[in-house]
Amino acid sequence: MPRRTKILATLGPATDVDGVLSSILKAGANVVRINFSHGSEDEHLARVNASRDWAKKNDTYVGVLMDLQGPKIRIAAFKNGIKV
Repeated sequence: MPRRTKILATLGPATDVDGVLSSILKAGANVVRINFSHGSEDEHLARVNASRDWAKKNDTYVGVLMDLQGPKIRIAAFKNGIKV
């Protein structure tokens, strides 16, 4: 019976070390999460490409979840004393 539950792993600087991503995916992770609140576009692209390359070499599928930063509500006093 195919597994219906997904195992998600968050990628970041610690997973950029040689062999770490491969170990995570070999252990059963089938979705990788990229946190767009941190890092550069080049770093994100490299992680997505590495995940896709691994999946292609291993004849499997790895989903990519792109976690976008949501809206931030900030409340503070204005210089002119206007209250929010």
